[in-house]
Amino acid sequence: MSASNPTDPTEPEETGEEAEEAGEPLDVRLLVPAAAGWLAAVLLIAHRPLVGVLTSAIAVTLALILVFVLVRALPLLHHVHRDHPSRPLRRSRNEPPTTGGTVRTQVGWAAVGVLVVVAGMGLAAGLQVEGLRAGPVTGLAAESASVGVRLKVDGDPSVRRSPGSRRPPYVVVKATIEEVRARGSVTRVRTPVFVIGSTQWQHVRFGQRVDANGRLEAVERGSDVAAMLSIRSAPRIVDQPPWWLRAAEKVRAGLRESVAGQPDDVRGLVPALVMGDESGLPADLTEDFQTTGLTHLSAVSGTNLTLLLAFVLPFARLIGVRARGLTAIGLMTVVVFVILARPQPSVLRAAAMGLIALAAMTSGGGRRRAVRSLSFAVIGLLLLDTSLARSAGFALSVLATAGIVLLGPGWRDALARWMPVWLADAISCPLAAQLACTPVVAWLSGEVSLVAVGANLLAGPAVGPATILGFTAAGVALLSSEAAHLVGWAAGWPARWIILIAREGADLPGAANAWPATAVGVAVLTLLCIALVFGLHRILARPIAMVLAVVLLAVVVLRPVGSIGWPPDDWLFVMCDVGQGDGLVLRAGDKAAVVVDTGPDPAAMDRCLRDLGVEYIPVLVLSHFHADHAGGLAGVLKDRRVDEIEVTPYFSPPAEYDRVVDLASHHGISLRTVTYQEKRVVGSLSWTTLWPARVPALPPPGTAATSTDEGSPENNASITMMVEVSGLRILLTGDLEPESQRAILATGADLRADVLKVPHHGSAQQDPAFIAATDARLALISAGRDNDYGHPAPRTLDLLSHQSTRTATTLTNGSLTITNPNNHLTLTTNQQALSR
Repeated sequence: MSASNPTDPTEPEETGEEAEEAGEPLDVRLLVPAAAGWLAAVLLIAHRPLVGVLTSAIAVTLALILVFVLVRALPLLHHVHRDHPSRPLRRSRNEPPTTGGTVRTQVGWAAVGVLVVVAGMGLAAGLQVEGLRAGPVTGLAAESASVGVRLKVDGDPSVRRSPGSRRPPYVVVKATIEEVRARGSVTRVRTPVFVIGSTQWQHVRFGQRVDANGRLEAVERGSDVAAMLSIRSAPRIVDQPPWWLRAAEKVRAGLRESVAGQPDDVRGLVPALVMGDESGLPADLTEDFQTTGLTHLSAVSGTNLTLLLAFVLPFARLIGVRARGLTAIGLMTVVVFVILARPQPSVLRAAAMGLIALAAMTSGGGRRRAVRSLSFAVIGLLLLDTSLARSAGFALSVLATAGIVLLGPGWRDALARWMPVWLADAISCPLAAQLACTPVVAWLSGEVSLVAVGANLLAGPAVGPATILGFTAAGVALLSSEAAHLVGWAAGWPARWIILIAREGADLPGAANAWPATAVGVAVLTLLCIALVFGLHRILARPIAMVLAVVLLAVVVLRPVGSIGWPPDDWLFVMCDVGQGDGLVLRAGDKAAVVVDTGPDPAAMDRCLRDLGVEYIPVLVLSHFHADHAGGLAGVLKDRRVDEIEVTPYFSPPAEYDRVVDLASHHGISLRTVTYQEKRVVGSLSWTTLWPARVPALPPPGTAATSTDEGSPENNASITMMVEVSGLRILLTGDLEPESQRAILATGADLRADVLKVPHHGSAQQDPAFIAATDARLALISAGRDNDYGHPAPRTLDLLSHQSTRTATTLTNGSLTITNPNNHLTLTTNQQALSR
């Protein structure tokens, strides 16, 4: 008699279907070839075509030899079975294998499957690499040649900015070169490239053909394009997209128009939610979606198609459509969705994964069929486009779908023992998908979200109505704009709920936690996720254990462990860890601070200010308009009162200056230009502006600023401040170059300071006399990890060391905090307190 109690709710009872699936080895046999093929594609896509062909030939040869051996072994097995009829040739599902020969045979046939898939991947990789190398484009790119081209636009243009760079905004878009003109000859080709152009390219349309002149540059091996094409001039339109793409654009425009009267967030989210149209999505909302694990809602993903099919097919069944009619309507819906969302690889991938997830959750025995479908989809998609093997989007789609179909049903059943099935489904799906994707997300972002499952659970009920109403608004817009506005207004309400969840979730102190994006860090996180996979089922099946787990998670989210003891209660000055840039905070009272520069990343700056409890900023100082000092402005303005923004009188680069002006105007904040030697007092703070005393002439409109003797004019026009707070003198220097450092020395200003913010992130360009004149006890440097500039420079660190100045950097210590208890200057980091 078994000692276990079959009625004990804490011991999940395995149903017949679950037992059947547990004993069925088909899932593994399909997943192993898919995984092997994926790995082969990752390795082969970065090599010459010959490597892929040789790999394919070797794999085919080994597969044929193995098949020959297995076929020769079959008569022997039948002979053994004839002599020993009691020994079955094949075992039942629930019976362990009785002969080593049977197991070896199964493993052998599985190996044949792996070899066949690897052979296919080798051939596909060789053909794809050869296709990219065919024609003159690759050779011209290796020589950085200037060419004239005719392009077919294969994607939607995206405006980008380079944090920490003086480069103005630029546009990137995928395209195919159909004609290349170089060295007096014209060649017809079909070569994919990545175009980098001026902002004049932001209005090109998917499917258009354009002429342009530019410079080709080589790309790394393994890329899905043959070259980069840098273009300074405007595109010359040759023809318009085909009629079906123009019709799709009309539908997309109708959707955008239907929500035109809504708030900015809603106006951007509804088109993104419905068709992956992210053109109007605010940057800060995109960051909140990333923090809360809701990014899949604002991009083309399987969720969009799954929801659309989940609405269309039951409706078709309701009006009497059956059998093949349902299949035809389903396929037609998929085709329409792909056209509206643009027939790009990401859309086709999303369509495939959405269909698989829908099959898993809506059909009996769906998990086995979904795993088979997922395995075939991975193999098929990689054979069609081998470069997907290195795509983060492909990896996230596959892992999320695998999590849903492999882990979701079991976790749903465990939860369903003590909660409604619909709620168990709502929890298990995002939990499984998030856990499966966590290592990859951490590798890409350096963060682990602890609110993603909860955010998806709360936002989930609103996704369906917003998506379906959005699709309806897009269709109605073709008939009546007034009716479309009504439907768009209705779609805006569930979208507002999703936005509220993203905004509030991202504001939680422990919403996102830093995680090392290194091989060791990701390996450790993967092991933790695997441990959860094996242990979570027991927790989910026990209500008390679940409640304790949720309470523990809530404590961590609301009061992160990493923030205990940091910042110290008596902090005076903080150099925030904002990556490659400056973000400085000076205490000006209870929950009030003066902020100097905002770093390149709004999310990082916002997180630092939240950790410090800053809600009111009487003065925000931007030392100059480079993106690594002003790019994070939106993060400072988020949910905080800012009275004024103080700026340098050198309004360059123009694009970044215009962006600051627009943001300030949008929030009703006045901009004020500093004056030389002015003195200001805010709360317990006071400071004197030591520079700029003179400002170089601005460049003519449309031209870039030219460098001066030793640095850019923007750097040399940086606001320099001598701050006094609680008995400390702190010298803030922006990105001053030696030219301006010597000019400040020539003014005779008293530069003696307790703390020096080292100019220009510790670059090698420093004036030794300027550094010596500060006589600082402590030098702080803000620089990003693995930055391309080599900051801080060893030469500068040696210079500070020779001055007997102690140095600390955000690069190694994270955010740096200064306190002065009993006139005892103290530096505190997240890890330790260092006293002087």
